Amino acid sequence: MPNEIELKLSLPVTAQRQLLRQPILRQAITKQTQQLVNLYYDTPTLALQRHGIALRLRKQGRLWLQTVKCAGESAVGLSSRPEWETPYAGHFDFYAIDDVATRNWLEKAQIRKNIAPLFETNFRRTTWRFEPKPGCILLMTLDRGWIAAAGRREAISEVEIELGNPDKQGGIVELFNLAQTLCLGVPLVPAVISKAERGYRLFQGASLIPQKAHGVALASGYSTTQAFRRITIECLEHIQGNHEGSLHSDDPEFIHQMRVASRRLRAAMRLFAPRLPAAFSEALLPPLHTLSAYLGQARDLDVLLTEITAPVAQALPHEPRLAALAGAVTERQYCARRDAIHYLESTDYGGLLLLAITWLHLPPFTDNSTADKESLGTFATARLKRLYRQLHALARVANTQAPVSLHRLRIGIKRLRYALEFFAPLATRRDQVRLLRQLGKLQDALGQINDLANAGLLLMQCAGNDPRLREAVSLVGGWHAARHRALLARLPAQIKKLVRLKLPHLA
Repeated sequence: MPNEIELKLSLPVTAQRQLLRQPILRQAITKQTQQLVNLYYDTPTLALQRHGIALRLRKQGRLWLQTVKCAGESAVGLSSRPEWETPYAGHFDFYAIDDVATRNWLEKAQIRKNIAPLFETNFRRTTWRFEPKPGCILLMTLDRGWIAAAGRREAISEVEIELGNPDKQGGIVELFNLAQTLCLGVPLVPAVISKAERGYRLFQGASLIPQKAHGVALASGYSTTQAFRRITIECLEHIQGNHEGSLHSDDPEFIHQMRVASRRLRAAMRLFAPRLPAAFSEALLPPLHTLSAYLGQARDLDVLLTEITAPVAQALPHEPRLAALAGAVTERQYCARRDAIHYLESTDYGGLLLLAITWLHLPPFTDNSTADKESLGTFATARLKRLYRQLHALARVANTQAPVSLHRLRIGIKRLRYALEFFAPLATRRDQVRLLRQLGKLQDALGQINDLANAGLLLMQCAGNDPRLREAVSLVGGWHAARHRALLARLPAQIKKLVRLKLPHLA
């Protein structure tokens, strides 16, 4: 079964000339350009898509080629999947597919007779061939053109780096070396969806939707590094799954989900710290903190406007000072969002993602040996107990008159929740759900208290030296005072419930 291994990177249309000026391209052995027209097929019910199969006809010069691709392994833009390509002679022929189950499914009468074209891609492909070391072939392509479906159209602007000989030892390292060299001078970011997936989305007229975290399929037989790798890939895909929406949508949930994903990744790194190479954390944590800072600033001002300032302005519509304060917060919010988007469009952001996935495709994360004798269940149990003891200690000193102690308790809850979610496949579902529900309630209450506690300082920064705006800040504080008191009053009883909770048993 032939496999293709390629890294897909999205490129802003405005940066195409910048890419073409990169010195590394002059090291290519050959360069060629061709126009490619592709027709993608499926049934009216999208049976092929549901089955994880892509069927394509590609026109190259006067010839048409038939390609069948199946779902394979994918990790933040790097994919490895089976592919079969044969000449097209006027009708589909699946004889060359050596995977019997796939071939038999495609040859079913109800599938063959209902296959029809759904969307088209039309782009100019420039291909550079590199041989970074003897026997190692890399093919880098720049695709520029469009996707069309159901009367709609989107631009194509992306780079792919493919191993010309996937079985060659060390080729994956050379692939990432080339990608990182390019990323230093061009804002490339790993693409988590293919042209085919974009075509289906366009065909269905689907809008961008904020992506939430998905569960990670772990098994007790995994080593700790294997588990960390799976968790980290999920976190990175959670980040990148909201990248496009953060750039092109006004919905603040995209940036919020990127922030959640970056926090989950940092929590995973803290959780697995005893088993991670020191160099990995030293390389990844600084840029990850920078990303979190930009996203956090934008998110804090979203909350300040929508949950703190706006409710008061709506309740007191005839108070001009509140309207003026809301305007000042909106202006600060706009600047924070602009700064976050500027970072998300930078080479630093793409470099962060590429650095992370490069590490994940090198030892020790790709080492499947049995060198790690400790079972994942044993490691997970020990780490959860440690977090649980820390949480109990924070709960004992939590004081409603000491906001710092409540903030630390909230962080402790969050770290335990993330750890429980990461190790959820190893736990009894009933016990897991009950504990997460209780922790979630308390974290939400502490989060509201924290937002209210921080609101005063943020609002005063927005108000500046304007006395009218400072008076509006006092109005906002007075309006929320009753809710703040009620949240604090319920807190001691909620903390007592917390200390009585028990950790689930892990496999």
